[in-house]
Amino acid sequence: MGRLECAAWVAYYRRRWIPFLRSAVALTRHTFGLSWPSTIRGAWLVLRANQLWAPFPHNDPDGARRAMERFYRLVARAHGEEFNPARAAALEVEWWRVHREHQHSDADADDGPLIEALVALYAYVYGVPEADVRVAAEQRALAMALSDRWNAEACDPGSPLIAQERAALVRSYAGLLAAVHRA
Repeated sequence: MGRLECAAWVAYYRRRWIPFLRSAVALTRHTFGLSWPSTIRGAWLVLRANQLWAPFPHNDPDGARRAMERFYRLVARAHGEEFNPARAAALEVEWWRVHREHQHSDADADDGPLIEALVALYAYVYGVPEADVRVAAEQRALAMALSDRWNAEACDPGSPLIAQERAALVRSYAGLLAAVHRA
């Protein structure tokens, strides 16, 4: 899943929406175990949310939240989850906001708020204690920092930063999987 998400991030920052959608389809299928029709719908919703969020500084956070709410409603319905899709979407887009703020601030900005936003999302959606998902959040924040460096260096597809980002995402998913299995 870390490999798939890394590919999605690379496509996102290069604004290559077809490769992003391909990665989103595979990631949605592997992460959430949805039926193929639900996987396609879910990946489309994630794509739309990211497209609405992408323009800087004139993005559409409300539109991104609406698309992600529809995505989380699809996931909750498929798995009988009891979380509130609107709350999950708000937490999702909140970490996007915190990341963007961090991304466009001083290079030495504290990543604590980003980690806390990720912890809040993971703990809520997966119904686990916040302490159990901290490693997953820290590794995802590290992956974002590497991705931001890569982005600042003109998005070279041959950069070694991509492999480092992928490794951090793999560690993040491993931490998340461990947290869910402890629950």
